[in-house]
Amino acid sequence: CLHIRLFLKPGLLFQMHPVLKAFVCGSISGTCSTLLFQPLDLLKTRLQTLQPSINGSGHVGMVALFVRVIRTESLLGLWKGVSPSFARCIPGVGIYFSTLYKMKQYFLSDRSPTALESVFLGISSRTVAGVCMLPITVVKTRYESGKYGYESVYGAVRNIYRTEGARGLFCGLTATLLRDAPFSGIYLMFYTQTKKVIPQDQFDPALTPLVNFSCGIFAGILASLATQPADVIKTHMQLTPEKYRWTGQAIALIFKDYGLVGFFRGGVPRALRRTLMAAMAWTLYEQMMAKMGLKS
Repeated sequence: CLHIRLFLKPGLLFQMHPVLKAFVCGSISGTCSTLLFQPLDLLKTRLQTLQPSINGSGHVGMVALFVRVIRTESLLGLWKGVSPSFARCIPGVGIYFSTLYKMKQYFLSDRSPTALESVFLGISSRTVAGVCMLPITVVKTRYESGKYGYESVYGAVRNIYRTEGARGLFCGLTATLLRDAPFSGIYLMFYTQTKKVIPQDQFDPALTPLVNFSCGIFAGILASLATQPADVIKTHMQLTPEKYRWTGQAIALIFKDYGLVGFFRGGVPRALRRTLMAAMAWTLYEQMMAKMGLKS
């Protein structure tokens, strides 16, 4: 928390350029939400890659997997992959919010975006952040799977580059963008439009964070359901790039091995995590921006 307090000192944060302020606010909100919801991301990754014949039943639930991880890897095992998650989300969320802020200032000035403009802004901002942070996303996915013994984020990046080349660091790029860019566009559209419908001026200002969080939950559920198949494809391509070499092949093999339901494995923990993370990140971000007199 020390670095957060330092950032919030008037002599530092309040004298920054507005875009840099948006980056810092986004990074801090991403730090809090990532730490809190990392276990859900780990469970999602494990569920997506379980073999269909495991335990002879072909199905393992989220609760059963949760118990198994605690038994075999301890409670802290639920936070495996949190280091690459931080390495990805802290700058990644900052890049997303600062890009979004700059684009809003350039294209919209002070007016609120329409539904279509929200989709465009969300997709564009997430594409920039997604491309920049994809190598860390690959490392994070492999950490969480439990199939790789990387000792550090830097060591993992170096190992992947040495053994698989630049392609290994950017494997699953298409699937990642097909997942993240539409999610951000759909999320931002529903989030902004829902906030317009709710008469926030009739609420106590102290309830504003709760209203924003509720709007974020609604938007996150819809966006998560729409992009779940792309997340499954991305996970398989990043864990076994030698098998799933391109997106079309990955779709065909996943359908062959798991059926249609395979594209929705891990949907519950992912929906919980993405929805709660996005709602918390946006709530914290908007509150911090408001404290500095900036429109988010």
